Amino acid sequence: MASAEELSTFLASAERRAFKQAQFAVRDADSALDIVQDAMLKLAENYGDRPAGELPLLFTRILQNTIHDFFRRQKVRSTWITLFSALGGRDGEEDSDPLETLEALAGSDGAESAADKVERSQVIGIIEEEVSRLPARQREAFLLRYWEEMDVAETAAVMGCSEGSVKTHCSRATHALAKALRARGIQL
Repeated sequence: MASAEELSTFLASAERRAFKQAQFAVRDADSALDIVQDAMLKLAENYGDRPAGELPLLFTRILQNTIHDFFRRQKVRSTWITLFSALGGRDGEEDSDPLETLEALAGSDGAESAADKVERSQVIGIIEEEVSRLPARQREAFLLRYWEEMDVAETAAVMGCSEGSVKTHCSRATHALAKALRARGIQL
């Protein structure tokens, strides 16, 4: 079990790196500070009794989840602001339908054509299929590094291998995926 001093030392050592990671993600220093503070509080409140060796991976996952929560909240706020601003009608019209005033933003699901949606879902299916065909160790390294966003050292710890092995597995996986996707007509 981590002592209060070990927890405090860990948080102090992780603070700057976590802030940079959050700031790169959200592109706003104030929001990044809030995210790091929330992540640190969640770690201390919910996992402070864990062994000191588990704290780095736990904190990384909590920080990532807190960043994802930030984006979810932003999306919800944006949706409600758009909906409420649209309720006023156009140019003083009192008898307008709010749904008629909402326009799809470029790049959003609403702006995407049906053909684009089908194509995107087909490409995602092909990628998932090709990832499932990778050898187990390559697939594990690839998913941990690029899907779970772990660094090389964390991935090596989880996989129980050296950092060099993680790099080799990831390199082989990305080359195999690129080759398989090109063979199926998908240009990256």
